Amino acid sequence: MNALQVFFAMGGYARYVWPAYAVFFIVLIADSIAPRLRRRRELRQLRARMARQEARSAGCILPTPSST
Repeated sequence: MNALQVFFAMGGYARYVWPAYAVFFIVLIADSIAPRLRRRRELRQLRARMARQEARSAGCILPTPSST
């Protein structure tokens, strides 16, 4: 076997090592994406709340989205 095959075989433990690396990287990616998605959602909700508040103060009443 060449050195690269030996490395990827991980001394016979590749079956356990590579899935562990995969889970680690999946969690790392999810951990970096989740706050961005949460921030977008919060900003969208804040903009909607501000628009409703502005409409109320202007005398117009906007329909609120139904939560069904």
